[in-house]
Amino acid sequence: MTDNERTGCGCAAGGAKDGTQDGAPQMPQVTFSTFILSLASSALVQLGEVPDPDTGRTGENLLMAKHTIDVLTMLQEKTRGCADADEARLLEGVLYELRMKYVVHRK
Repeated sequence: MTDNERTGCGCAAGGAKDGTQDGAPQMPQVTFSTFILSLASSALVQLGEVPDPDTGRTGENLLMAKHTIDVLTMLQEKTRGCADADEARLLEGVLYELRMKYVVHRK
């Protein structure tokens, strides 16, 4: 069963379409998949692939990007055999994409 099937999309459950509930922003429900995607988003910012949501600017921090990729790798190793098939596939795919982007940026 995927996170969507268990919990819905995790975005503003029961709230308005704009992600608010009673005018206050709502955070997505924390699941293993949303945690992985959050770390992957941070790595993309660190690689300069997407703008920093706070500043709107892009910039590389390859040392932090490598650290984030290493954290995801550690999570993959520690959850091997425990994560469900969808979670394992997500983590494998995210790591592949981030590693390829990291190699390109190292050149």
